[in-house]
Amino acid sequence: MTTLSQALQACDMLLIDGLHAFDFTYDDSSLRIECMDGRALKRWTFTPEQIAAARAEGEDWLIIGDSGEHRLVCLSALRASEDDEGDEADEGDDESTAEPADR
Repeated sequence: MTTLSQALQACDMLLIDGLHAFDFTYDDSSLRIECMDGRALKRWTFTPEQIAAARAEGEDWLIIGDSGEHRLVCLSALRASEDDEGDEADEGDDESTAEPADR
């Protein structure tokens, strides 16, 4: 069974309470998360004990912090290939066979 600690090590982005959090740091001392909610900067910090006590609920993790219970979702970012395969495929397209756009 995967733990939250393992999931955090493998993820690139988090959702916390429905907010996208690109800026987070996870190490042996804590999990620190920052994100913008409109104009407000929100911050959360979780201890190793809180991370270890988190429980899985499907793809989500429920973790109890100092400000109450929070729902985390660990996500992996999609990365574009460094190959130029897309450019080669576009060269073979013939514009004369393309259907006109509806206007």
